[in-house]
Amino acid sequence: MVKNIGIGTGRRKTAVARVFLREGTGKIVVNGKDINEYFATAEQIRVVKQPLMVTACENKFDVLINVIGGGLNGQAGACLHGLSRALTQVDQENYTSLKANGYLTRDSRMVERKKYGQRGARRRFQFSKR
Repeated sequence: MVKNIGIGTGRRKTAVARVFLREGTGKIVVNGKDINEYFATAEQIRVVKQPLMVTACENKFDVLINVIGGGLNGQAGACLHGLSRALTQVDQENYTSLKANGYLTRDSRMVERKKYGQRGARRRFQFSKR
């Protein structure tokens, strides 16, 4: 039985990520796949790894992430948030560097709802004078 030493929940848009930290060599698994297989772009992979780089923990922990909802960019942001919370739980000294970079703040921006009588949230139907 492998013991989790840190657990964090991260959210971004409609994506929710549960992050489990275990002692290991720096392997990151997202929904049963390697991080390079799961995320399409190098930018998304870089976003997920940022908290590990800031706290200099790249090769200290194995990271297991279960993420649902949203698109890949939202999921990457949720993974960043959850990983930051898990690293804070492991070592309280990580808090200052993660907070300074804004990784512990939940990004509350959501898609604005579509209104009736309009084509989208702000976009109106085309106006016809005659």
